[in-house]
Amino acid sequence: MLRMFKPALILSLLISSSAMAATCGNDASGFANWKAQFAQEAANAGVGARGLQALAQTSYASRTISADRNQKSFRYSLDDFMRIRGAPTIVAQGKRRIAGNPAFYASIENVFGVPAAVVVAIHGMETGFGNFMGDANVVSAISTLAYDCRRSDFFTGHAIAALKLVDQGSLSSNSIGAMHGELGHTQFLPGNVIAYGYDGDGNGVVDLTNQTDALASTANFLRQKGWRPGAGYQEGQPNFAVIEEWNAAGVYQKAIAIMASQIEG
Repeated sequence: MLRMFKPALILSLLISSSAMAATCGNDASGFANWKAQFAQEAANAGVGARGLQALAQTSYASRTISADRNQKSFRYSLDDFMRIRGAPTIVAQGKRRIAGNPAFYASIENVFGVPAAVVVAIHGMETGFGNFMGDANVVSAISTLAYDCRRSDFFTGHAIAALKLVDQGSLSSNSIGAMHGELGHTQFLPGNVIAYGYDGDGNGVVDLTNQTDALASTANFLRQKGWRPGAGYQEGQPNFAVIEEWNAAGVYQKAIAIMASQIEG
């Protein structure tokens, strides 16, 4: 039932620089020029007409730059982070969700070997179980971050991936996601959609705004990053290193592990 997204050469997507790389900038003034340069870079990477048209329609995402400059998760204590993010509510709702559809969550765990509680904790943390999946234009946000000198190396590959997803029909120039271009229920960056996306409901399309696809893709991400079925996932245990692959903030990693344990009861 769970089918992998169309294979791709992920390493080629994540190449972030070349002799002909577009010139980055630190404000909106150079964005139009960057787009013209990046269009050639994207075309050389295999982006087609639909993707290039979406790039041409992008605008400089000032809110995304502001958010990227002011990330607070790295500065919170664990207790403060869990309080602010509503950990008790996530745990309570997570238990109810698994109890309400045990066969679905068991199928994910059986296929990927990742405990349902871990996937559910991520779902709750990322979007409040799909209640808020973002309000930013995905292609503009990810393109702006690829242009911005601060993290151009990281986001260039994701920008090319986003344009390829437009070519494939999984995204459009109007698609909405989170402030850094993350998509769907568990907030995948575009390159990760291509690398780890699964067609969980078997309809032939990977759609991260579809809960089944999103949760299957999340479990697949963790498994492909090295999740060892049956091994522990608390700090100091084998699978905690895999949770670290999901998010760079230490408090986030610890919160996921703690909440998943509490969801399991």
